[in-house]
Amino acid sequence: MSTTAHGLDALRNLSGADLGRTAWREITQERVNTFADATDDHQWIHTDPERAETGPFGRTIAHGYLTLSLIIPLFGELLDITGISMSVNYGLDKVRFPSPVPVGARIRLHGVVGTVEEVNGNGVQMPLTFTVEVEGSAKPACVAQAVYRHHA
Repeated sequence: MSTTAHGLDALRNLSGADLGRTAWREITQERVNTFADATDDHQWIHTDPERAETGPFGRTIAHGYLTLSLIIPLFGELLDITGISMSVNYGLDKVRFPSPVPVGARIRLHGVVGTVEEVNGNGVQMPLTFTVEVEGSAKPACVAQAVYRHHA
C-alpha cells in the first residue's frame, strides 16, 4: 500500500515514518543480462548460469548495483508525492550489500523516512533508509541510506 504526500507540509509530517514494504519482484536472468549489457559488467557469476553452478553461490546472482538501481522503481510503490514542482535524488550516504540476490529469487523494498529538514527556503531534504529484502533470507541484499530533495 502506497502513502500519498501532497505538498511540502505533508512531506515534513513524514519524519520518522515507516513506509512499509512493496510487493515482491522476481529477479530474472534476462534482467541480469540486460543490466550486464548496459554496464559492460559480464562477470560470469552474473551471466553464465552453467559456470555459476560450480561457483561460490551455486547459481548466477544479480549485480549489487542492479539491486541498488531497483530501489528507484520500488520506492514509487511506497510513496506517491504530489503538489510539488520537483524532486531530485540528492545522493547516497551509505550503501552495503550484506547478501547476494540469486537469479530467480524475489525481492521487496522496506523504506523508513529519517528526519525531514528544510533546504534552500522552498524545499525539504528527506533521508530514507531502504532495505532490499530477499524472500526466505534472514539477511538483506542491500541497505542504502538515500537522500532526496523536494521543492515547492
